[in-house]
Amino acid sequence: MNENQRVQQVLSGNSSAFAYFVDTYQDMAITIAYRICGNRQDAEDVVQESYVKAYRNLHGFRSESKFSTWLYRIVYNTAITHTKARLWVFDKEVELADAPHLSDNTLQTNLEALDQREMVADILGRMPKGDSLLLTLYYLEDNPVKEIVKITGLNESNVKVKLFRARKMFKELLERHYRVNEESFKEE
Repeated sequence: MNENQRVQQVLSGNSSAFAYFVDTYQDMAITIAYRICGNRQDAEDVVQESYVKAYRNLHGFRSESKFSTWLYRIVYNTAITHTKARLWVFDKEVELADAPHLSDNTLQTNLEALDQREMVADILGRMPKGDSLLLTLYYLEDNPVKEIVKITGLNESNVKVKLFRARKMFKELLERHYRVNEESFKEE
């Protein structure tokens, strides 16, 4: 059964069919909300509120995009409203130029002590929320640029530029905090 058929089931009165969407998209929805809100409890509240909004407005879902894109847009907007976040504005304390000062306040560990997932999460946590969200959507969730445009409301060229800058910042932070460079990942 495809997602459009599941949507029609819910709209026809089978409210339990909505559980499929909750089960399927909850993890990424929480990730998106967490990247914006900055803490797990707020992220869970945002996702719960987003599912309620999605359920109540399911009649407005147009099958022009994937259901996940539509839902993630709701999560994104709800999280922004919840936190009143300014995702695309750099604060002085998170600018890349200040990154060395940030490392003074964090526990320095070496590459061998952390697995890649922890390292990626740490670096994403050091980045501005908007950049972290874009990298998460693109690399961890495998959303194409066109889907990210629909989720965030940014235009395509903006997404591409922001992704380019976010990748560069991620690389620089990784090198700075973990002393990892491209040579570290090449096979011997």
